[in-house]
Amino acid sequence: MRTATPSTARAINDRLALDLLLERGPLTAPQIRALTGLSRPTVSDLIERLQASGLIEAGGEAGGHRRGPNARLYRIVAGRAHVAGVDVRRDAVTVTVADLTGAITGTAGREVGAGGDGANRTGDTGDTGDIAELVAGAVAEAAGGRPLHAVVVGAPGLVDPRTGDLSRLNDVPGWRGSVLRELRSRLDGPVVLENEVNLAALAEHREGAAAGRADFVLLWLDDGVGAAVVLDGRLRRGVSGGAGEIGFLDAGGRPLCDVLNGAALRGLAAGEVAARVAAAVFPAVALLDPGLVVLAGEVGRAGGGELAALVTDRLAGLAPVPVEVRVTAIEDNPVLRGAVATGLSTARDDLFGAP
Repeated sequence: MRTATPSTARAINDRLALDLLLERGPLTAPQIRALTGLSRPTVSDLIERLQASGLIEAGGEAGGHRRGPNARLYRIVAGRAHVAGVDVRRDAVTVTVADLTGAITGTAGREVGAGGDGANRTGDTGDTGDIAELVAGAVAEAAGGRPLHAVVVGAPGLVDPRTGDLSRLNDVPGWRGSVLRELRSRLDGPVVLENEVNLAALAEHREGAAAGRADFVLLWLDDGVGAAVVLDGRLRRGVSGGAGEIGFLDAGGRPLCDVLNGAALRGLAAGEVAARVAAAVFPAVALLDPGLVVLAGEVGRAGGGELAALVTDRLAGLAPVPVEVRVTAIEDNPVLRGAVATGLSTARDDLFGAP
């Protein structure tokens, strides 16, 4: 049995304090001691160490009438690192940049046109080019000159876990096999590519309808159709990155993506939509027993609680196991949320030490 060395204990204590500062905001030394159970000398040492490393700083005092070291508030140095989340769709590229605390510091967008040409959404038509140029330009605009610790790009398609790149080209105009390599050469931070539905599931798991659940399936209903699988608290990608690619399944002689996309469902009665959704997700429920299905994407969000209730009733008559159906609880773009969260996790592990 291995015992913790002093350096390991220090690293664990530092990470504990840093996570508390992220979660609770500025804290005094006595508050850190109370929340961690660490001794006064240990907390004093870690505060000195984290200040010296540029990870925390003093910022004001607790209570205007109090003075002295014990009243001093400490906070994360937000600008110590920045990350970018990128959502690449068939018609647009959207970027969000956040600091180390998760606060948004910049956004940008580009339209994607036929052949990969595009223009700034704000009307600046001077920035046009292929998809790699569009993404790089939008990231640079959102970053505003700040160096980026990580860039996480969400895009349609199968991302091979072994290579980190698409195993087959998607249908984003202008996407080609060299896009990831080109982005890595044009951007100053490490670039990671991830399936956009997987990122939406990570956001849902972190702060949405699946928060606190170890197992669930997310069904993405939009202009494209897909799913993501989380089991034992971990996103499951499959050997080739194809876990959740339900759009390829047969649905009465047609691909499931042609039966469940927004255009195919438009104008149908709620009961018919629910029947199609239940039939699509039933194999995953029967095979994985996730206990929870989250309906996401524009169609899933628009269906709301009524669609969730109808799908629940349909599944109750089909599935051999109980399953709850919920609508996405992410109000804004879940792909961007998941991309930023993934980038922040990387940055914090690199700077704070892996938990």
